[in-house]
Amino acid sequence: MQGLIVDWGGVLTMPIHGAISGWLKVTGVDRDHYGAVVRRWVEPPPGEVSPVHRLERGEIVVEEFEHLLSAALAQEGSTVEAAGLIGQMFADLAIYEDSMTSLVTRAHAAGVRTALLSNSWGNEYDRSDWHEMFNTVVISGEVGMRKPERAIFELALDRIGLPAGECVFVDDVAPNIAAAAEAGLVGIVHHTFDETARELEALFPGAGWIHQRIH
Repeated sequence: MQGLIVDWGGVLTMPIHGAISGWLKVTGVDRDHYGAVVRRWVEPPPGEVSPVHRLERGEIVVEEFEHLLSAALAQEGSTVEAAGLIGQMFADLAIYEDSMTSLVTRAHAAGVRTALLSNSWGNEYDRSDWHEMFNTVVISGEVGMRKPERAIFELALDRIGLPAGECVFVDDVAPNIAAAAEAGLVGIVHHTFDETARELEALFPGAGWIHQRIH
């Protein structure tokens, strides 16, 4: 293996459900109301246009999505202010998970070609250290595609300059891993740092940048 491609939210950050849980607690939005809206938008019925998919592709701006989400939650019975909604939801994701970010940084320093492949909800990223972590970055809203669409994996491979079979993709969403595998990449569903590190050890045998953090 020569390449390592990683997701952002839930891999390089705390689990997304943890950030959302904190936001729900602060705002008082009912978990079931939020879940009903997001499930419908993440996996829309045939023929229905998903605001989440449109946002991730950059087809609508954050402010429009915030108003759509606020209105949808109100229909379920939860009231929340639209302005600043995305920033509040993902505030805790601004804090990177040190173990995974350190691993990617070490991989990059060791000569492994690295890339970020992220579906964005228009939220801001702290990119200050990305030059030390990634050879290339693919953000869904910036390229007009989203995971699990095959084209976005092909774009990431083109930018990283490696064939699919030489790249490992790490994501916390199983359908994205399945799609990556269909595109020829080797996939790892991320649950914890230790589990992911062990799987990477099997794919990059003898790689010191992994062994440093395996206990």
